[in-house]
Amino acid sequence: MVSQLFSSLAAPAFAALLFLYFLYRRSREINAAANDGTARGDSVATSSGANKDAAANHGMESGDSGTHTSTEVPEIDTSSKYDYEVFLSFRGPDIRATFTDHLYTRLTEAGIRTFKDDESLRMGEEFAPELLQAIKQSKILIPIFSKNYASSPWCLKELAQMVKCKKNNGGHKIIPIFYDVEPAEVKHQIGDYGQAFRLHESKKRHDEKIITEWRAALRAVGEINGHDIRNREKKKPKLFV
Repeated sequence: MVSQLFSSLAAPAFAALLFLYFLYRRSREINAAANDGTARGDSVATSSGANKDAAANHGMESGDSGTHTSTEVPEIDTSSKYDYEVFLSFRGPDIRATFTDHLYTRLTEAGIRTFKDDESLRMGEEFAPELLQAIKQSKILIPIFSKNYASSPWCLKELAQMVKCKKNNGGHKIIPIFYDVEPAEVKHQIGDYGQAFRLHESKKRHDEKIITEWRAALRAVGEINGHDIRNREKKKPKLFV
């Protein structure tokens, strides 16, 4: 009950911050497009004027031939390469029905296209095409680090893919949420995260290279200045530290 109440308060607060970020980002994109359009317009106008002068001179030299020359202005492609704006990675049993559902609902209500990881897409050891594509095409990647996040190989796979995408093209932004977890636990794999890795290593289901990649991803994202969200039953929740 307390967890539900806390999530219903914390999720809208974070969604509001994210919405403001998107407003800022979109305003910059609109201004950039407007400036680019003005520059293109000036260039096209100059080119069009030159073409008209050339056509007029040609007409005078050739006589009244009845032919007419037109200049076509190329259209500017304003379509986005992104299908989604936000990708949420989380450990389902921890927070799917609480914080994640509240956050997803608030983001979609605000008009932010959000992909919420569906466990039905986790088939076998390889990424489902839809899941891999959603990570690659999302602008904002949000791993929600809860207590048992590192115990899920799939969550770690998603995180490693996020880091890989960010390194490859630089067009992604990772915004981590530390939900009742110390950032140091994530960065250094201690506490519950250390225990999760000891279990991964003892089972020997994944080779050492994969384990090393997961640890590197956690270190990289653990260093990012994310949002620290704590659930305190006896105190008023301090949503953002």
